[in-house]
Amino acid sequence: MRITVVYCPPGTVWQRDVELAPGATVAHALEASGVLAAFPHLADEPLQVGIYGRTRPLQTTLADGDRVEIYRPLIIDPKEARRRRAQLRRRKEG
Repeated sequence: MRITVVYCPPGTVWQRDVELAPGATVAHALEASGVLAAFPHLADEPLQVGIYGRTRPLQTTLADGDRVEIYRPLIIDPKEARRRRAQLRRRKEG
């Protein structure tokens, strides 16, 4: 089956298509894609991965055509970012 593995470090997009046997897991796809060799820092931290935008554990069995995504940690809490933008708008308006 054909699987796409995607990682988007700042400023670029890394994507590889891999062929895996039926019953392969997310962990198998990551290993086969070479993403951990291309980005060694990923091995130093617990990975947040998902399939088509839904977080999944590394043991999840894949289906043909799945897109495995590696997520970067958030730099700032989305609620805090919105608060800051709202404060900035209020300052500009007033």
